[in-house]
Formats: sequence, structure tokens, C-alpha cells
Amino acid sequence: MTTYFRYLIQLLISLQVFTACVSVKDNEQSAIASTDNSAQLRAPAYPLVTHNPNFSIWSMGDKLNASSTKHWTEQDQSLVGIAEVDGELYRFLGMESKVYKTLLPASDEQSYKVLYTEEKQKGDWFKANYDASNWKTGEAPFTDDRSEAKTIWESDELFYRRSFDLEQIDVEKLYVKLRHDDDVKVYINGIEIYDFKGWQHSFKYIPLNDEALRSLRKKENILAIHIKNTAGGRWLDAGLVKEVKIPGLDGVKTTKQTNVSLTANQTSYSFICGGTDLTATFTSPLLIEDLKIYARPVTYLTVNAVSNDGKKHKVRVYLGASGNIAANTPSQKLTARKYVHDGLLTLKVGTTDQPVLEKKGDDLRVDWGHFYVASPSQNVIQYISDSKKSLIGFVGDTSFESDVIPETGLIMNTIADLGEIESSADCIFLLGYDEGESVNYFGQSLKPWHKKETASFDQLLSHAYADYGDVMDRVKTFDTKLYNDALEAGGKKYADLCVIAYRQAIAAHVLVESPKGEILFLSKENNSNGSINTVDVTYPSAPLFLVYNPDLLKGMLNGIFEYSESGRWKKPFPAHDLGTYPIATGQTYGEDMPVEEAGNMLILTAAIAKEEGNADYANKHWNTLTIWADYLMKSGFDPANQLSTDDFAGHLARNANLSVKAIMAIASYGKLASMLGKSDIGDKYLRAAKDMALKWKAIAADGDHYVLAFESDDTWSQKYNLVWDDILNLNIFPEEVQQTEVAYYLTKQEDYGLPLDSRKTYTKSDWVLWTATLAENPEDFNKLMTPMWNFANYTPDRVPLSDWHETTNSRKVGFKARSVVGGYFIKMLKEQTTTKS
Repeated sequence: MTTYFRYLIQLLISLQVFTACVSVKDNEQSAIASTDNSAQLRAPAYPLVTHNPNFSIWSMGDKLNASSTKHWTEQDQSLVGIAEVDGELYRFLGMESKVYKTLLPASDEQSYKVLYTEEKQKGDWFKANYDASNWKTGEAPFTDDRSEAKTIWESDELFYRRSFDLEQIDVEKLYVKLRHDDDVKVYINGIEIYDFKGWQHSFKYIPLNDEALRSLRKKENILAIHIKNTAGGRWLDAGLVKEVKIPGLDGVKTTKQTNVSLTANQTSYSFICGGTDLTATFTSPLLIEDLKIYARPVTYLTVNAVSNDGKKHKVRVYLGASGNIAANTPSQKLTARKYVHDGLLTLKVGTTDQPVLEKKGDDLRVDWGHFYVASPSQNVIQYISDSKKSLIGFVGDTSFESDVIPETGLIMNTIADLGEIESSADCIFLLGYDEGESVNYFGQSLKPWHKKETASFDQLLSHAYADYGDVMDRVKTFDTKLYNDALEAGGKKYADLCVIAYRQAIAAHVLVESPKGEILFLSKENNSNGSINTVDVTYPSAPLFLVYNPDLLKGMLNGIFEYSESGRWKKPFPAHDLGTYPIATGQTYGEDMPVEEAGNMLILTAAIAKEEGNADYANKHWNTLTIWADYLMKSGFDPANQLSTDDFAGHLARNANLSVKAIMAIASYGKLASMLGKSDIGDKYLRAAKDMALKWKAIAADGDHYVLAFESDDTWSQKYNLVWDDILNLNIFPEEVQQTEVAYYLTKQEDYGLPLDSRKTYTKSDWVLWTATLAENPEDFNKLMTPMWNFANYTPDRVPLSDWHETTNSRKVGFKARSVVGGYFIKMLKEQTTTKS
């Protein structure tokens, strides 16, 4: 593409940015900041409650009151807020999750059997009158997971027929309740209602179209499904439900949202509710420089009402919180109660069974421990109800209390009466989660870090409420400093990216104490495979923690060191992970990444030493680090065919960027040795790294750039691992290597960023920020960074920030809610390190 056309495209993008900001503001969805330290972009999703992989609730759209709030896995975890102003009801928060009545149970509710076959079918096998008498009978679910299967399914295809009767056929809203892995077609009485390629690891509700509804009869209907396995994993389970209307919603207006403001630790929304202006602010105080405050899994929701016409207005505020926040699936039975503790009215809910640390995996929600909603008792009432009666106590009988608490579909209801306000009044809700036990660490259950403050969660809520004013002041100070530091390091758009990455990166971890009394800060590899403490997820996440609290980075490394040093892991390079979250009992990933993980651990250990000004932490693990460094001396420079952190791109031999990592790691080991007074060892490894760098430069050169893999002409890749040469002050590679690469990258940009390498047009936004940090001047940094801002601002995929997207159209390719966006802080880290030096 010519320079002229590239300029024209960038001009059009800039005009789109301007036009979008204007139109968004005109529609009262503006993300333009109301404070100096808030992001100026439209976030893909807005964090509301963000503490760890289990306690994580988001608004996945521009308006807080336009959709249900969700867990990062995109499953409903409903919070509903309604303000009553002078008798009028205004919705400001969330939407109620749909309520369903089961007509035909799936296996999560009741066992059932169907006819099925694994033989290829032709003709009208999906129609009601088809003769399937020679098919087998099997019990759902059908899966290759032997621990959960009622019928083992290991073939490529499966055909399913389930006959059912209906008492009533004039139902307007009917849904097939479906969980499938992989490609699926669904029919009702021979009429296709769903055709989807891919998988859904939790139940999805598929509406019947009009033709299918008209086909229903009272006897002998047929639900028919064809499912085809295309990748790892098989699953099929289905039922039929109808939607139930929730009383009390008819009089509720969806109020006008005028603004949303996002800072590092707060998300704040503004609304017009009749004669009042209302603000709802979610504060998850992830002040990671203070582990006592950070470790409290308590989010404050502050609702403030201000008269906007100088008149008095009577105001009440309702908050409804779904009990399913404490469940993995809506069908799990719940137990709830209300009580008063230390002046706080409190609601508490959890599953009846409490399967503590029994499940592991990626697409899961916590189903042990308890969710809490608390509020100061003055002028507040609380009650527990099912979802169909949640608003009765607000719009009807204020003394309402269910005689019988249902086992599913619980809503925790709180009403705060602000009285008649003339100027301003507010109410505070505390949302908390006590897991009780957070991680199985090599057979020992570890409690969450907040248990060090107090064993009683009620007391923790009391502390959080007592500290409210101080915490809010500290949050404001911290958020302002973070924004200003990022602004100074990389400009306004870079600061925006740091703001939207901050809570997401931190909240993908859990903080516990090891049996040895060490910090364990264990990540969940959200939406990529669910591993716990993945080393090549730690690596890109590390810059944020190096900037604000290197002890937490140690907590990300401690478990990996322990795994090797205990003798459980016997290989001469680190493990990929410690298991599948929350079970950390040994690597579960199917393949090692020898050079990748050895390089990561050595570089990050050196980075800790750089930040702390000493190598004491490295000295504790010197023997292990030596084994890994020696492995890289033998096998790192010209890597064999293997996976790297970009494993989605597949295996690659002679990976030039992976070679850079090995060279940086060898140099890091040499630097650590020198810091520990081992000058002979330091000289040896630093000299080896410099010799390798010169050799690398010679064999990776391909005219005006360097190749993707040695001896693969006309290829290229981002050499983001070079960033440590400057940050750690190693000075291993000649300066022209970075300069040459950056100049070449600027010729390869697409509208939404620099592709990862020459094989595809997708990219990883964390790596692009690392690559941008190689630039010598702000202009080039901004040219590489700004498309990442454009991606975040324009992507149509409204989920917690993805780090893997298509550079040609801003669509998410995969991944969401991962901690790796902590890597966005790499530019700030470099500037901080340069200042210290």
C-alpha cells in the first residue's frame, strides 16, 4: 500500500474517532472523562466487581442499564439497581436475568434418556415421523469426559432424538436449553431452529422461531440434534424451557445515562432520574502496594442522588443481587440468610452442597464459599426472594418477606431510603465474596490472603466499611498518579490503555500464602485453557507488578520454583503451569515450552533484582536458575521445533524471537551473578550472550529486517523480547537491531495494529506495546501504540479486553479477561527504570 493511501486511511480513522465521540455523547453514552484521571476511550467492557477469577462482574456494553451484568465468562451474574424518585421508578443498573420454567429437563436438573446413533444419517431423520427404532438408548450428558459422562461419546458425530409431550402449546417464548461441543444443528418437529459452528461450555437458550412454535402439539413432539466433533472435547445435553414474566417491571423506566468514567480502580456512571441526577460508582480498591486493602474481596457500590432542579425529592434506591453469583450453574441449590452484624445489615448466600475445590477448568464460576451484600442499617431493609418476587418489597409491600426461601433463583434484595433530599444524599452497598478455601496447592488447601486480617468475613466487612473514607481518598490519589505516570511515559492514549488494563490484569489472580509462609499470587489463564500459574502468562503480565509491587511478581514465581526444587518437576527447564485452576498439583498442559519458560523465569528474576537493587531473591534459587541457564546455553540460541508463548500460532523451529529471549535470559543470569559477587560466572554468561547476539544478527538478517525463523527468507516477526536489553541495562544487542526492526514494523501496520508476524494478520496487543517500547522516539512509539487504542475503542466484541485480535477489522480472534494486559505497563516500566538508572 502506498504512503498516500496509508495516510488517507489514518485520516479516515481519525475522523471516525471524532465522529464516534460526538455521536456517542449525543446519545448519552459518552465515555469522555469527567475527571482528569479517567480513560478517554470506550472500553470493550466495564469492570464493576473485580477481585479474582471467581469474583468478577462486568457490564459488557456502553450503558449500565441496557443488559445483564456478567461474569467474565459471559454468564449472567445479575446486579439490578432501581431508583424511586417521587414515586417514579428508574432503572440505572443491569437487567434481570431471564427466568425460565422447565418443560423438559436437561441433565443438570434431572436424569433423562434419548434415542441416539453414531452412524451417519441421511434423509428425514430429524422429523417427528421418522422410524428410529434401531437407534440406541442413552442417558445424557453425552461426552468423552468419563468423569461426567452418563453416555460415553467418542466418535466424530452423534444424532439425538428426544420425544416430549406438552400440557400447553400456546406458549409465546419457548427455548431449547443447550450445551454443546462442537458444531451443532437443532430441530423441533423437523424445523431447523439453530445451526452453529463452535462450542458452548455452559447452557445457552435458543429461542424457537415462529414456524417451530406453530408445529408444537400436545403429544409426540421431537427435539432432534446433530452434533459433530471438530476439536478436542465432546458434549451434548439439551432441554426445553419457557420464559416466565417477572412481576413489577412494567412501571420501571430505563433512565437516561449521561456519562461513564473509568479510572484504574473505579467505574462511575451518571444518570438523570426525574428531578435528580444519580451517580453509581463501583470501587474495587486493588491497591496492590498495600496487600491488606488489596486482599479484601469487597467492592463498594456508592449511589449518590443530587437534586437537579433545586426542589426536594423523595428518593429510595433498590439493589437486587442474584444468588447465582455464588453458583457455577443456575440449577445449583442455594442457601441464604439475613442478619445484622456490627451495624451492617447483611445478606449471605452460597450453594447448599458447598463442593469446595472440587471442580477445575476454564469456563467455570465459583460454587463454594459465600457471596455477601451488606449496607449500614439506618433506613435500610433487606429481604430474600425468588426472582419472580424480587421487586415486591420495593414496589409493593415494604414489609415483604417470603414465607419459603426457594432453593434456586434466589435474589438478595436491599432497599435504602434516602428520604427527602434537597441537595445531596448517598447510600453504600458492600459486595463481598468469601471463598473460605481458594487453592489446592500440592494437596493442601490454602485460605485467601484476607484471612490473615481476620478469620471472620463479617468482621472483614466491618473493617471495609469503617475504612470507606480513607480507602476512597487513597483510590483517588493512586488513580491520579497512575494516570499521570502513564501520561508522562507514553501520552494520553497510552494512559487510557493502562487504565483499562489495570483491574483486569490484577483480578485474574488469587492471593494466598504458601505453606512456607511465602506469597503465592497465582494467575488463572482465563479463556485460553484455565491453567493456574502459567509461566508464559506471568511473563507478559509482569510489567505492571514490577512497577507497583515486585513482591507480587515473586508470588507469581514462587510456586514454579517450589515445583522444581521439591523434586516434583524433574526437567532441566521450568514447568508451563502448576495445574488447572484452582487445583495447583502439577502441570496439566499437554506440552512443554522449554526455551520459553526457562527464558521467562530467568529474565523476570533479573527484573526483580533490578527493581529491588539486589539479587537476594535470585540467590535463594541460585541452583535452580543455574540449571535453567545452562539448559539455555545448550539449547536456547537455535531453538528446536517447539511451542512458545504464542502457542496458538503453532510449532516453530529456529524461532528468531525465541532465540532473543534465550539470549536475554543468559545475559540476565550473568547480570545476577555479577550482582551476587560471582564475577567470573557473570563475565562468562554475559560474554556468551554478546557473542550469541552478534551471531544472531548475522544469521537472522534479511535485508531491511530480521526473519521470523533462521534461514526463512521473506519472513518477519515482532522481536518484543528485545525490550529487556534496555530495561535491564544489559546492552547485549547492537543498537541498530532495534532501530532496524522498528523502522520495518512501521511499514507493516494494518488499521488496528502490527501483525504478530508474517504468517497471519492477527496480533497480540500486549506484544505490540512491548514492540512499541523498542522505539527510540515518542513519534514511532505512538504510531505503533495508537492502533491498540483504536482496537480497544472500536472492537465490536463487548467482552473484557481481548489480547488477541485481528488487525484488519478489530475483531477478537480469541482470549478475554486475561492478566497479560499487565504487559501494557512495559513503557512505564522502561521509563521508571531509566529514571532510576
